[in-house]
Amino acid sequence: MGALTELWTSTGLYSLTLDQFIMILVGALLLFLAIKKGFEPLLLLPIGFGAILSNIPQAGIADPGGILYYIYTIGITTGVFPLLIFMGVGALTDFGALIANPKMLFLGAAAQVGIFATLIGALALNLVPGFDFSLKDAAAIAIIGGADGPTAIFLASKLAPHLLGAIAVAAYSYMALVPLIQPPIMRALTTKKERAITMQQLRPVSQTEKIIFPLLLLTLCALFLPTAAPLIGMFCLGNLMRESGVVDRLSQAAQNEIINTVTIFLGLAVGSQLKAETFLTVETLGILLLGVLAFSIGTASGVLMGKLMSKLTKGQINPLIGAAGVSAVPMAARVVNKVGLESNPHNFLLMQAMGPNVAGVIGSAVAAGVLLALVG
Repeated sequence: MGALTELWTSTGLYSLTLDQFIMILVGALLLFLAIKKGFEPLLLLPIGFGAILSNIPQAGIADPGGILYYIYTIGITTGVFPLLIFMGVGALTDFGALIANPKMLFLGAAAQVGIFATLIGALALNLVPGFDFSLKDAAAIAIIGGADGPTAIFLASKLAPHLLGAIAVAAYSYMALVPLIQPPIMRALTTKKERAITMQQLRPVSQTEKIIFPLLLLTLCALFLPTAAPLIGMFCLGNLMRESGVVDRLSQAAQNEIINTVTIFLGLAVGSQLKAETFLTVETLGILLLGVLAFSIGTASGVLMGKLMSKLTKGQINPLIGAAGVSAVPMAARVVNKVGLESNPHNFLLMQAMGPNVAGVIGSAVAAGVLLALVG
């Protein structure tokens, strides 16, 4: 009987707490959304699996000495993973839509309003008992509004490492839920007639323009906002490898092997922060609430700027593309295209939406640099 008792007490079922069980269910939900619903499976599948692993009783996978602990420490707390992801995103990104229509920069800038509105909201939340966010904490939380996971992780690792797990989970969760969060906001702020607007085909962009653009972007960043140089620099490096045409092997590696490998480890590292004892707190719930608020405000401000630009151009711009001003590339652009097709089956907005979408990536990195310069 003693041996049987010892065997029973060593099982995970004996040690499983209600909080751990809840977080395992959360991990299973993320797997369901990834596999069954197809919501950003490259992100949600490793995040969900990491959440399940980190909540297995007595396994210690996410504790000091465990594999998830080392992945998190090496890649997240140092900021290495976000920078490598940015290089891969740059290699995957075609700046052509933005170069062909530079006005899309205004939509990318407008969508960053959610970041600064959430900064104020995080500080205001201190009026509620149980919350105590410093200015640095609030700045790190606010970047979630850019819908840019790597940028959120990079900034949180610099300003609020103790909140990094919750911020990373919120940022990547809302990025994955773009197809659920954005469409209702887009429909509420636009009329069917506006959603049906057909935009003109973009002009061809030369290879020379595409090569000059990342170099010009990096130069401007270095001169005016060097705190954003790590993110912008890696982004421009990846894009220059793509557009130069002389390092196809490096470009392909950045687009495939490197970014895919880093995505696996980054997802597991983010999932490791879904441990019940650290995640199920009042502060975490506040961050999740502020995150969805930030993302919603960013989407709304982008659409409203799109409506203004539509009026100024006498209906040449479909306001829906303003929603792509958030940095969820290319999911936000796909959502814009899908909502546009609902009102006009012949209205393909994907290429036009990629302009503000790319501008949003730049905008969120610039916003992170501004916050780092002001409160870092």
